[in-house]
Amino acid sequence: MPPRHTSDPPGGKVAFARRIGHAWMEIAARKAGHAKSRTLKLAERAVRSTSQLSGSKTHMDDVNAKTTARRSARTLSVLPLEGLPMFAAGMSVAGEVAAAARRQGIELAADDVVVLAQKIVSKAEGRAVQLRDVVAGEAARGLADQTARPAPLMQLLLDESETLVRTTPMVVITRHRTGHVAANAGIDASNVEGGAEDAVLLWPVDPDASARAMRAELKVLTGVAPAVVIADSLGRAWRMGTIGTAIGVAGLTVIDDRRGETDLFGRTLQATLVAVADSLAAAAVLVMGEGAEGVPAAIVRGAERFVSEADGPGAVAGLRPLNEDLFQ
Repeated sequence: MPPRHTSDPPGGKVAFARRIGHAWMEIAARKAGHAKSRTLKLAERAVRSTSQLSGSKTHMDDVNAKTTARRSARTLSVLPLEGLPMFAAGMSVAGEVAAAARRQGIELAADDVVVLAQKIVSKAEGRAVQLRDVVAGEAARGLADQTARPAPLMQLLLDESETLVRTTPMVVITRHRTGHVAANAGIDASNVEGGAEDAVLLWPVDPDASARAMRAELKVLTGVAPAVVIADSLGRAWRMGTIGTAIGVAGLTVIDDRRGETDLFGRTLQATLVAVADSLAAAAVLVMGEGAEGVPAAIVRGAERFVSEADGPGAVAGLRPLNEDLFQ
């Protein structure tokens, strides 16, 4: 029988097998360590990403909540006042408006904005004119020859205007004596009784004063003094169509000066002047209509941040100074 060996000589098969075994164990341990490390890193990255997403979601929730609140505060509604009568000289516009609101179950509030069509104010103030009663002067007759229009109408236009801006057969653009630039000095025959013959309607003598007077009367009648806007439909330079425009204002911001504030990206606003009174007039006129709707007044709600206890300077605050006229 061959002799038994109790130990493997150096470099023997057993020693070699042991070294191979130890090497594989080290490799396996090293791989396990790398895998564990990578797993930990992935886990940490996932935690960080979840945390960032959670923080981002919280931030966006805050932004969305604030945006929703702002949008809610800025929601406008326009309530047409139905059933108003055909106005005539001496009638109380404020009284009829208050009565119409009561009939519709509308309780006027101090932060409301009452928008009135210029025509009902002019009619109540006796600003209707029969052309046959107007004596035309030489300048009016000359203007009539240029435009192929009645000389008495041209006389009224001259009387109501500070200056003539442009004169064409289609239209005469004037700077009204109140400072507003308008076609035909705001003189109109639509929705005027007798307008098909020779009756026309002029603007109120002082639209801002008329707005202040009606606001004061509404205060007496209802206990609150909503803002009042007298609106007429005016054209715009280089644009087709007319738009409701404030020609008389009381108790309302006419121009919201946003200059000095910042935009979404932190840039300082340099020239942002928001025409608040004109914007509200335009919105209301869309509801009131321009033809046979028979709705010459409306109540705008949601603009309380622009309503003030003081009457303010009026619509004239929105007129561009003559020295800034770029087309002179």
